Amino acid sequence: MDCPTPEVLAERIRSTRLQPGQARLWWLGQHGFVVRMAAATVYIDAYLTDHPRRRVPPLLKPAQVTDADLIIGTHDHSDHIDRPVWPTLAQASPQATFVVPAPVRDGLVADLGLPPARVVGLDDGMVLERGGVRLHALPAAHELLERDPVTGQHRYLGVVLEAGGKGIYHSGDSCLYEGLHDRLRRFPLAAALLPINGRDAERLSRHCIGNMTFQEAVDLAGAVRPGLTVCTHFDMFLGNMEDPRKFADYMRAKYPGLPAMIPEYGVAIDVTLS
Repeated sequence: MDCPTPEVLAERIRSTRLQPGQARLWWLGQHGFVVRMAAATVYIDAYLTDHPRRRVPPLLKPAQVTDADLIIGTHDHSDHIDRPVWPTLAQASPQATFVVPAPVRDGLVADLGLPPARVVGLDDGMVLERGGVRLHALPAAHELLERDPVTGQHRYLGVVLEAGGKGIYHSGDSCLYEGLHDRLRRFPLAAALLPINGRDAERLSRHCIGNMTFQEAVDLAGAVRPGLTVCTHFDMFLGNMEDPRKFADYMRAKYPGLPAMIPEYGVAIDVTLS
């Protein structure tokens, strides 16, 4: 299916009307998603800078993001907290609250000139509510569970967006770590959005920090049993990619009947929350 133009996709997102107990997601490439649920529109790790190394052009123009209630950056890497475009997002969506890991909050406010009242720093276990959505912050292990040396707060986060009795888990950039399964089992998960690009010594030596392998993502889904598992973070940069068909094949072989999918750019994904 052809990817919609930025104008078409922006209008589809804005004009979506949800049924009770329904959520709708759009994949923006890399680990970026737009989520409509309850009365909120949530942008997570939306990477919209037109960088020459991108293999996939931005699906939206920053000035078109006029409908955001929450803009979440799971960690301070350029393809997750997209610093060049965040001031434009703040202008285009003056109602939006920006959510980031607590250790990077003050620096982002200072560097980008964002209004301090609009930027919230979260850490493990903290909850924020907007538009009928409860946002739960969880640690993420971007190879390691890295903490700020002064505050002990986590530099990498995942989030669960909860509404209608179920949640949507966006892992951020993460590997598996002790305690993750127990944290996720607290939530009936309608969907899990998991990276599959993996990690190795060659990438780490050039400061390309890794994530779950496709096998680990499949096994996490097999353990926590979300209603739908969507693989992500496999497509954007040469040297940090994975074939998503391996994820799909492994899921079918190991957990037959557990719903999973390879997303398409800008194509709506419907999720049932009730």
